[in-house]
Amino acid sequence: MIESIKGKLNKKKPTTVIIDVGGIRIAVHITLSTYEKLGDINSTIELLTYFNVREDIMELFGFFDESERLLFKQLTSVNGIGPKSALNILSGTSPNIFKKNIINGDIGSLTSIPGIGSKTAKRIIVELKDKFIDTADSIDLGFQLDSEEQSVIDDVVKVLLSLGYNRALIDKAVSKIATKDIFKDDLEKIIKMTLNQL
Repeated sequence: MIESIKGKLNKKKPTTVIIDVGGIRIAVHITLSTYEKLGDINSTIELLTYFNVREDIMELFGFFDESERLLFKQLTSVNGIGPKSALNILSGTSPNIFKKNIINGDIGSLTSIPGIGSKTAKRIIVELKDKFIDTADSIDLGFQLDSEEQSVIDDVVKVLLSLGYNRALIDKAVSKIATKDIFKDDLEKIIKMTLNQL
């Protein structure tokens, strides 16, 4: 696999760049957010890459940072979404906003992205929601949590998300009830207390 590409920026368009690597000019497909972070023509750039190989085609996709490349890989793991579709999706949103929309099951915001219909939006949510929940930012409660307490919060969040509640509202509700002693209670009791705040 080609991990990254570094060279002189020869040409740039919102969807493609040409990079001069030791006299060889290589075309790389990019997202709009990567395009906006590129330097001037003839400047030296380095992009993280994803090399897509099929029987009839070889394509190189470039990303300014790892979070965007990881999201691209996750999107292409969804049935029916190829590299070009994933690139279009990423060009229509930022990785953080996209993840929040998936966690919240926000079909409306997903279908507003070019290339995503309601069926595709539902499929993306079904296939990626759990992965994003597992890597979602932890709630800032204003005090340190040990691993056991963090695990309790994670469980509460997962249960409430599965019931259809919005992640931002869950975070607020947990923050309202959160004390060190609360997390020693039974999980069911904590969930009920959180529900009372929603």
